[in-house]
Amino acid sequence: MSVTIHSAQVVGLDAKIIAVEMDITPGLHIFTIVGLADKEVQESRERITAAIQNLGALAPHKKSQRVIVNLAPANIKKEGPAFDLAIALGFLLASGQIIFDPKDTVFLGELGLDGGVRKISGILASVLAARDAGFARIILPAGNGMEASLVGNIAIYEVASLQETVEFLTGQKKIEPFPEYSYTQPELPDMNADYRHIKGQEKAKRSLEIAAAGNHNALMVGPPGGGKTLLARALPSILPPLSFEESLEVTKIYSISGKLSDDVPLVRERPFRNPHHTASYTAVIGGGTSPRPGEATLAHRGVLFMDEFPEFDRRVIESLRQPLEERTITVARSQGTHVFPAQFMLIAAMNPCPCGNFGNPAKDCSCSPSSVLRYKKKISGPMLDRIDIHIDTPAVEYDKLEGAEGEPSSTIRSRIARARLLQQERFRDFPIATNAEMGLREIKQFIRVKDDLKPILKLAHERYQLSARAYHRVLKVSRTIADLAGSPEIEAPHLTEALQYRPKAEV
Repeated sequence: MSVTIHSAQVVGLDAKIIAVEMDITPGLHIFTIVGLADKEVQESRERITAAIQNLGALAPHKKSQRVIVNLAPANIKKEGPAFDLAIALGFLLASGQIIFDPKDTVFLGELGLDGGVRKISGILASVLAARDAGFARIILPAGNGMEASLVGNIAIYEVASLQETVEFLTGQKKIEPFPEYSYTQPELPDMNADYRHIKGQEKAKRSLEIAAAGNHNALMVGPPGGGKTLLARALPSILPPLSFEESLEVTKIYSISGKLSDDVPLVRERPFRNPHHTASYTAVIGGGTSPRPGEATLAHRGVLFMDEFPEFDRRVIESLRQPLEERTITVARSQGTHVFPAQFMLIAAMNPCPCGNFGNPAKDCSCSPSSVLRYKKKISGPMLDRIDIHIDTPAVEYDKLEGAEGEPSSTIRSRIARARLLQQERFRDFPIATNAEMGLREIKQFIRVKDDLKPILKLAHERYQLSARAYHRVLKVSRTIADLAGSPEIEAPHLTEALQYRPKAEV
């Protein structure tokens, strides 16, 4: 007898519905799983056999029984233990030991030897795929229901064991569907770092405020101990909260990566990722034999902070060019091409030289001119060109360290929120939300430089030797500064301030 039950497989950052086809015929004993199944899926035969035996049913080990499981479509690689529950139920149904209608239902879950159903990762993507494919309900492990409830218009049922699942499907036990998640706007988080506690570096704070308002990339350059890392770590305290749609995007990424908290099913705060400079290319960019998201994708809708920027592998640094321009990362493998979202704000920090004291009036630099040049050359010109805001963070003087506290993060955050609302209204008919995302079409439509400002732009273009990319980035930063000031037009102060944030090497 042949039956078909449905499950799901995560592919990249999405999921595909998988048909679990079960066929049982008389013959020489065999229990095999086909359909491009990896070792984890093949090992499920032992887990399923033990779980069914502990259920008190006849397991697929009879000598006169051929059991063939086909996971279709066969061109998608099947990984992980999520098919256990579907295969076990398919065998029980095909062997006539239970009777139920598998139509309109997706089954997910790993089985223990005792028949328990264990939590799996990637639930959100699988539930979204099931809903979009028109399935009415999904049965999944206890503990995964809260994450699955983020998706509406599909009934979600949690089960703790194979026994409970069989009783539910055969009508012996009633299980109430998991209640749909009720979203509320998150309150202002209690951040460990607040800008009011950071003494000095007023220009750097202003620069990061502009970066946060327009989602611009920034590079901080200064001696050790000047506050670069502290300024970056305090950045989440001034970022606006995620919308529900953005939260779902980020949550799906963290769910597939296995980094979602058990207590909080929805990521409500913008990610802040801080990979070490020894991190590999795959760890930062993503990839692997079966491509998985890297730090750049885990920072989606948030901040990717790269401290000691020149110390990262050159391949890692140069690979950031694509996401900084296209807001995505493309990973090509023989099985196919995966596109991961990577709409992050890059905040990088570096010393001016290997010893960190180049240009420091208080300390002598011990580096040779060639070593200083070699250090700076680790960041290529094309990479620097893609960074909107270049920030000098000099050593903080004693008087400022003993001075009064500065402006609190909550006040800065309110200004940034107003600026972002202006941008959302501006781009309401476009698939972008911030000034940094503008392409040539949006720049032409929304950024109008008044005639009296064009001589300033021309002079800057000639003196700074701006590339076409740098020129457009100056315009986008100017638009963000104007938004912070609540100005409908870009005025001279906005443009001249934006020009201050170009690297000194261009002067």
